[in-house]
Amino acid sequence: MSEQPKNVGTSLEMAATPARIWDVLSDLGRMPEFSPELRRAYVIGKPGIGATIIGINRRKAVVWPTTSKVVRWEPEQAVAWRTRESGATWVYELEPTATGTKVTGRRVLSAYTIPSKLMVPFLGGAAGHDDELNSGIAATLAKIKTAVEA
Repeated sequence: MSEQPKNVGTSLEMAATPARIWDVLSDLGRMPEFSPELRRAYVIGKPGIGATIIGINRRKAVVWPTTSKVVRWEPEQAVAWRTRESGATWVYELEPTATGTKVTGRRVLSAYTIPSKLMVPFLGGAAGHDDELNSGIAATLAKIKTAVEA
């Protein structure tokens, strides 16, 4: 596989304070509630840098586990975790606006890892999965928006 990862990410304005959004984003065990691919998340350790997240993902008939470490924890500003298997870092950043908060979700990935390359045939190709992840992060932000604006 010679293709490079596509950019995955988007932003969404939410009518909520950074504190309200942080209450939801910092509860990492709730992420399956919002993500189309993450089905379960078990957080090991105190919330913050170094906490481990054991994830169970599902895409169509394929189910796989992931292990992530929280690498960024800035209350009311940003949270990020790096997934060991894919090498991807998932980042959520909050920026106050005049009417609420702009939330940006994105995946940082410079190259596919060997485990990612091995999973590609089961996931329908890397580019296809990247497109799906991009749609998924938009869906995740939309569900977070619904939760924080309720």
